[in-house]
Amino acid sequence: MKKIIYLLLIIIISVLGFQFFTKSGIFTKPLSPKDTAGIKINELRVEVVYNRPSKRDRPVFGALVPFNKVWRTGANEATTFETNHDLSINGIPLPKGKYTLWSEPKADNWKVMFNSKQYDWGVNEKMEPSWDPNFDVAEIEVPAQKLNKPVEQFTIAFDNSTDDLKMTMAWDDVKIEIPLKD
Repeated sequence: MKKIIYLLLIIIISVLGFQFFTKSGIFTKPLSPKDTAGIKINELRVEVVYNRPSKRDRPVFGALVPFNKVWRTGANEATTFETNHDLSINGIPLPKGKYTLWSEPKADNWKVMFNSKQYDWGVNEKMEPSWDPNFDVAEIEVPAQKLNKPVEQFTIAFDNSTDDLKMTMAWDDVKIEIPLKD
């Protein structure tokens, strides 16, 4: 009889534990998972750590991410960009170091800012970007390219297919390229 009671108790605890962990999100995939994009070319090392929100049948740019407003360039924590060498971004010097990456999407182009301040989170309690422009080290405007096929999840990558190194960002039907020189 004791064995049956113990067995029932274990089953009840297991079911309740499973319910708790699945409802609390511990076993569920995050909506905007953390990811890392990086590239190594000879001695140059560049790494971006960011969270990847999904489109999920929503209009993105001009709606979920408003035009002409600073965006944390991802979700959750502020996106970080780190380089072990001095870089040039369209002729603008970017000393080696760690930066937070901010952007201002517009219909035809984006402004991208490399900011020396490290922020705990990408937005404040009012859901406004934590970005402080006084810490911008480099700022660049790049054209927004329309894609034929939408990208479901926000993606940052590096393209070194030509002699020029580019950091790309793509989501929904938009892609931008940021030229980087060592």
